[in-house]
Amino acid sequence: QVHLVESGGGSVQAGGSLRLSCAASTSTYGFYCMGWFRQAPGKEREGVAGILRSSSTYYADSVKGRFTISRDNAKNTLYLQMNSLKPEDSATYYCAASYRSGGCRGPEIPDLSFRGQGTQVTVSS
Repeated sequence: QVHLVESGGGSVQAGGSLRLSCAASTSTYGFYCMGWFRQAPGKEREGVAGILRSSSTYYADSVKGRFTISRDNAKNTLYLQMNSLKPEDSATYYCAASYRSGGCRGPEIPDLSFRGQGTQVTVSS
């Protein structure tokens, strides 16, 4: 069983930064796709970033240029560096991963095989 545990969430003011981490209970090298999605109250899940084993990346338009996804297979950890945060970025952020080859873009990320419990991000204006 694969376990993913997110950390690094918190409360920041608009314009600030946070770095989310996702620690996996197993080697991340084998994951074809790893990604982050978020969900705010009353809103649908949104895949914000994905990274393939090849290191190719995907970003939602809403975060492009502000967020950076990376994976450190030596540490079995996925990261999301979030800069220039906006109030509309407030949500619970989840990491997700899958061994299966396939999509690693927006709508596909929340449906990856393994998902963490989430970490809360609150951005105040």
